[in-house]
Amino acid sequence: MLLDFLALRAGWFAQGRFLGKVLDEWVDDVQEFIHTKLPHLLLIALIAFVLNRLLRLITARMIYIAEQHAPGPTRVSQVKTLAGVIRTTGLAVIGSIVGLQFLAAVGVNLSPLLASAGVAGVAIGLAAQNIVKDVLNGVLILIEDQFNVGDTVRVAGVAGVVEAMTLRKTSIRDADGTFYVIPNSQITTVANLSVGYSVATVNVSVDFSANPDKVLEMLKKIAMEVRSSEPFRDVFVADPQILGVDQVKGSEIIFPVVFKTLPTRQYAPVREFRRRVRLALEEHHLLPGDPNRIFNTFVDKVTGSKPAAQEAAPEHDPTAIKAPDGNPFSGE
Repeated sequence: MLLDFLALRAGWFAQGRFLGKVLDEWVDDVQEFIHTKLPHLLLIALIAFVLNRLLRLITARMIYIAEQHAPGPTRVSQVKTLAGVIRTTGLAVIGSIVGLQFLAAVGVNLSPLLASAGVAGVAIGLAAQNIVKDVLNGVLILIEDQFNVGDTVRVAGVAGVVEAMTLRKTSIRDADGTFYVIPNSQITTVANLSVGYSVATVNVSVDFSANPDKVLEMLKKIAMEVRSSEPFRDVFVADPQILGVDQVKGSEIIFPVVFKTLPTRQYAPVREFRRRVRLALEEHHLLPGDPNRIFNTFVDKVTGSKPAAQEAAPEHDPTAIKAPDGNPFSGE
């Protein structure tokens, strides 16, 4: 090879000739590249490789922790989605930086490219700013575990069960079957009804004539029967609370009863409690409360008897104006 190269140098590539000068410049450029730029590029490649491995390790660790400690497969799938987005975004950023460094090393002028990218980025940012907000808010929802698929929530003025979640939107179906698609950027406040426990308060209204102590005893007995019944034994997280007389409105007395159950499981025991209260009121000959019912229970202090009923009003009032005999409109 060396002899061939020397033979070439003796011909068109001889020193002092045009092609010889070009060859000398190429050799000088290669020497400069190997001496100054190649170590820099190797260092960038090494850093990119380390960052790539670190990014893969972090995302794999996220998935492993989710599989070990997540409450269900839904949460695991969400973490896998988030890990995939983080890994893809990170690789894109690392690849872009390494590519720009290699282009700069080989002498490509990056000023026009960066200027064009900046203008395109501003245009895309203005046109897709809502999508960017949706994605960022979706990432925060997944990271903070605000709600999951299957949870009952109230978001953006809509209440229902979460059927699907992505980084851009959340799909909810309400109680009457209506399906809603909500962009994640519109979710500012989340009311998750499926976390911890649920509390339901039943206001039992009984007539004023009933003995409050007996009513409290009856309500406590009914509530504990519902608590210990077979269908609802595992639903309650605490015994029902009978708070006593809460309000007196006209001839009714209101007794609030508080049920503390598993999330979104309070409706069935509340309905059963109301059914049993209705039957118990009839069994104990108690009237339900009615704020418009009025009756007289005052007793005369002297005679010890109730006041006599007022005299009935006469059928015809002589002072009243006599009604016309004919029809004033027709004259008949």
